[in-house]
Amino acid sequence: MMIPEIPLSQYQPRPQVVIKETNIPRSRFPAIDIHNHLGDEFGAGWCKRPVQELLDVMDQANIEALVDLDGGWGENVLQQRIEQYKNPYPQRFICFGGVDWDNWCKLGNRFPEWAAQRLGQQASWGAQGLKIWKNFGLTVKDQFNEMVKVDDPRLHPIWQTAAELKLPVIIHVADPVAFFQPLDQYNERWEELNSHPNWHFYSPTFPEFASILEQFANLVRKNQNTIFIGAHVGCYAENLTWVSQLMDQCENFYVDIAARLAELGRQPFTARSFFERYQDRVIFGTDSPPNPQIYQRYFQFLESDDEYFNYDIVEPPGQGRWRIYGVQLPDNILKKIYRLNARKIFNLSTT
Repeated sequence: MMIPEIPLSQYQPRPQVVIKETNIPRSRFPAIDIHNHLGDEFGAGWCKRPVQELLDVMDQANIEALVDLDGGWGENVLQQRIEQYKNPYPQRFICFGGVDWDNWCKLGNRFPEWAAQRLGQQASWGAQGLKIWKNFGLTVKDQFNEMVKVDDPRLHPIWQTAAELKLPVIIHVADPVAFFQPLDQYNERWEELNSHPNWHFYSPTFPEFASILEQFANLVRKNQNTIFIGAHVGCYAENLTWVSQLMDQCENFYVDIAARLAELGRQPFTARSFFERYQDRVIFGTDSPPNPQIYQRYFQFLESDDEYFNYDIVEPPGQGRWRIYGVQLPDNILKKIYRLNARKIFNLSTT
């Protein structure tokens, strides 16, 4: 009997285990999605649709408020989003500003103070935080065309200003570890990287993953008056031991869970212990266009004890060919992760 060869792209085995799957269309408690994008590139063009449509999706999923991080693309974008979302719906939307790294070459040594001053201006418009994108540490260069390290001491005025203004800093450095490894038969994100080759950051073209993460840890340790939110589970969801060590050292370090169900859900026992231990500093977020199906996956992971389910809404799932397990967190922890920790960061009432 000849066994036909099947290209990996066409191989989609159907699990035969008979297990329950819980449908949770609304979070058990009101939630704040602290990591989202409403623009064209990341947010499926929500910014071009009526705001009421977005509010309907949020209400359907029990999303109390949403943080739009697209102000990091530029001050014009930030002002547009504040006008479109925050001003008419101040209880439902929070907007973050950003840093225009391109001006470093133009301003030279004056850049850090200038960037700090612009952050103050953004706050005066209504920005409630600062978003640092992953180009920081990967491609950002100074006036000498030298790669800027994440813990560059010249940038202290930015972090100091964020602390003085009580603005949290959501920071995304590096990316999944596999994105920094050879693109060979051992790379667990092979399919994803072949679909998105510009996501491959293999050295020596780019800095090594370990060096970026160590610089990141130094940044958080050296600026303990600044609240840092490590995007995507502290930028290292594959290694919760590393994230835990930094959280133990720095009480100013929080993490969101955005876009990392694939990592957390395949280590459910470790993830649950992590949530229990750092329940006051883990925050809900998705990094996905507001979508009822996507929200349901997060609720299923956090609230149920379901086994071996798809973390994505497509087959095969986009980040890797594996399934995840729910962690079934207790109500007191869910309340904190969904809502209370975020409200604490933004100095909002927790009642």
